[in-house]
Amino acid sequence: MNGKTILVTGGTSGIGKALAEHLVNTGHRVIITGRNQDRINQVAQTLGCTGYVADSANPAQLKQLAATLQSDNIRLDGLVLNAGVFYPGSILTTTEEAFDLTMNINTKGPWFTLQQLHPILNNPSSVVFVSSIAVTNAFASAAIYSASKAAFEAIARVANLEFAADGIRINAVRPGVTATEIQSKAGMTTEQQKALFASLDQTALGRVLSPDDQIGAIAFLLSDQSIAMRNAVLEVSGGYGL
Repeated sequence: MNGKTILVTGGTSGIGKALAEHLVNTGHRVIITGRNQDRINQVAQTLGCTGYVADSANPAQLKQLAATLQSDNIRLDGLVLNAGVFYPGSILTTTEEAFDLTMNINTKGPWFTLQQLHPILNNPSSVVFVSSIAVTNAFASAAIYSASKAAFEAIARVANLEFAADGIRINAVRPGVTATEIQSKAGMTTEQQKALFASLDQTALGRVLSPDDQIGAIAFLLSDQSIAMRNAVLEVSGGYGL
């Protein structure tokens, strides 16, 4: 899988950043997106890739991203729909604002990213959606997050049919609990994070997952070795729930 051009949304932190670094180090042209220009510039310079501001919750920015890439004659061999948020809250207490924000970023965002970037996806090309084991495992206070990921998996199933003639394949990775900035952004204290991560000692893997643990599955789905796969889901959970 040498020399491909791959765009990673939410590439300034967590799984997206780790993946972008891996792809750069293995000889690919990498483009990352994020919401903060300064952060994008910092990460892009450190990794040796290109970065653009494109908030997944802002369709206008996604449209502008597509127009900019088209004007620069950039064609994509791979697209990783990684940008996402987690705002925990019970069904009874979650606000409409939290509901809309989660769905806008986790479901609407990848929908319109895929729609806008479709014209510059090569034939063949690979789209990888970073989903979550929350689609099939119930976690208290994660109903909206679970629904947002499940909703896009359903969208991807249809997109595989609609984009079949274009040589675009769409598959997903479902990470288990992975130690990234998403926990602190969700409002978890350091003590709460430590307790959560310690609970993962009971999995078959015996520890909490790291962003690097997710790279292999995503890189495989981006590679030509996955050319015959459509709507496949690779769970990378360390054996959670066995």
